[in-house]
Amino acid sequence: MGRAQRNPSNAILVTGPARSGKSEWAERLARDCARAVVYVATALENPDDADWSARIEAHRCRRPPEWSTVCAPTELEIAIATHGDDTACLLVDSLGTWVANLIELDDSAWQARAERLLDSVAQTPAQIILVAEETAWGVIPAYPIGRLFRDRLGALIRLLGPRCSAVYLVTGGYAIDLARLGVPVE
Repeated sequence: MGRAQRNPSNAILVTGPARSGKSEWAERLARDCARAVVYVATALENPDDADWSARIEAHRCRRPPEWSTVCAPTELEIAIATHGDDTACLLVDSLGTWVANLIELDDSAWQARAERLLDSVAQTPAQIILVAEETAWGVIPAYPIGRLFRDRLGALIRLLGPRCSAVYLVTGGYAIDLARLGVPVE
């Protein structure tokens, strides 16, 4: 088998485990893309969770002041369509948080939302960098909601990967472009 061919899309997927450096890598890619950066945040703020608030604030502090921010905890596909012109670089952080925010959707409603997201990524003229968490490298969750989250996020990442020009796995502080080095699973 030969090396995977790069997809000509404007999309880049950055994935990896927790605390691996994936957001920092995505931010570096956005800084280097020579377009106006729009940071698309999917996190819902929770003032009762100090740790979560600190994590959100750490992300805010790393952003250059010229970047704009759009909050899209559930309407990610609309944010991409609205802010994704050909002069923009959209940095979406993160798909795992977006999936978690929609976890209560039934299977058919979830499939429709995932398809709309895939369509918006394919149709945007913007450079788009999507950050996603790898959750399936550990123990299978003992609870149905955990398994549902893991399965939905894993399936979404697998559908996005072949549609992206680069797919970076970030782990241990290093980024590897899987689209360049890997062989697609079909």
